[in-house]
Amino acid sequence: MKIYADNAATTKMSRTAIDAMIPYMEEIYGNPSSLYEIGQRAKEALEEARTEVAAAINAEPREIYFTSGGSEADNQALRSAAEIGKRKGIKHIISTAFEHHAILHTLNRLEKEGFEITLLPVHEDGLVVPQELEAAIREDTCLVTIMTANNEIGTIQPIAEIGAICKKHGVLFHTDAVQAVGHLPTDVKASQIDMLSASAHKFHGPKGTGFLYVRRGVPLTNLIEGGAQEKGKRAGTENIPGIMSMTAALKEAVAGIEKNSAHQAALRDRLIAGLKEIPHSALNGDAVKRLPGNVNFCFEGIEGESLLLLLDDKGISASSGSACTSGSLDPSHVLLAIGRVHDVAHGSLRLSLGEEITEEEVDYIIQSVREVVEYLRSFSPVWRDLVNGKTPFLLP
Repeated sequence: MKIYADNAATTKMSRTAIDAMIPYMEEIYGNPSSLYEIGQRAKEALEEARTEVAAAINAEPREIYFTSGGSEADNQALRSAAEIGKRKGIKHIISTAFEHHAILHTLNRLEKEGFEITLLPVHEDGLVVPQELEAAIREDTCLVTIMTANNEIGTIQPIAEIGAICKKHGVLFHTDAVQAVGHLPTDVKASQIDMLSASAHKFHGPKGTGFLYVRRGVPLTNLIEGGAQEKGKRAGTENIPGIMSMTAALKEAVAGIEKNSAHQAALRDRLIAGLKEIPHSALNGDAVKRLPGNVNFCFEGIEGESLLLLLDDKGISASSGSACTSGSLDPSHVLLAIGRVHDVAHGSLRLSLGEEITEEEVDYIIQSVREVVEYLRSFSPVWRDLVNGKTPFLLP
């Protein structure tokens, strides 16, 4: 049996997305900045895609900027907000300790440039407390950036509450919604979001394509210079095949959110219940306020890398955290942020289910994880010391 359970890292392109791309490689392949017919047809398609993407998140077409993905969108959003703050003489930014590295690394750069960064705690349940956010806002706060749903443990933040707090205090609010768009209902106006980042390959679109929503009236700072594309804010010939494919994938995902979420959540809960039966294991993050397909566990006494390799031998593709840091030997910064100690955080497993997952496949995952954990513990000196009482168990 072959089971792909790493959809948080990337998703398989849907047939709808693939079919939408082909005409713009074979027939309507003109440069949309050109004046002749084939270029103008590409331009018309580009603007229609902008309208449809905007509709999916309740935005206006002119508020959508196409990018190469979520990381670029995150960088441009933060850089733009920082520039606005700098011009006003306010240089304080609030975020959380478990953001994606596209956010955290950009914040590190801004800190070196004289900005003050406050990282809110996310507590054991992996959730931001709105009251703590409000208490952290100062007169010199220029931006709050908090992800909608965590890419590792899947916890969903109270975005509407956060948006209301930022609006009340006149602070720009950006959310990295890469894991949420296409999987959770998204309404930028209802949630009072000023900027939002999204990436196509998280909802069955192509890699290398994404978008940034920027509320009308918020000035953007360019990351890429050299042309007048995207209203002069993102130079470079637009990736029309990718954009059309992303748009088709997004429309399909949004149309199926209710049905797909119910299906995935039921099987997610079945998977959580099965893995909880493994001794000295723990679910990471809130059990309810999480993405419908996300399951993240720690297993004491084992190494996550060995767990992944042995699961791969059983035909299961999974991960131990963010795909962007899969080559790192350090424990997940997300798990450390919610209070997991290093030794426990090293034994983590992220399973992110797709819409086509079945009960049979979930039961196979449960059985396979149980067998692999038992096998790894059977020759682990760390596990032996735990069992013999030389070191205390950290997980119940």
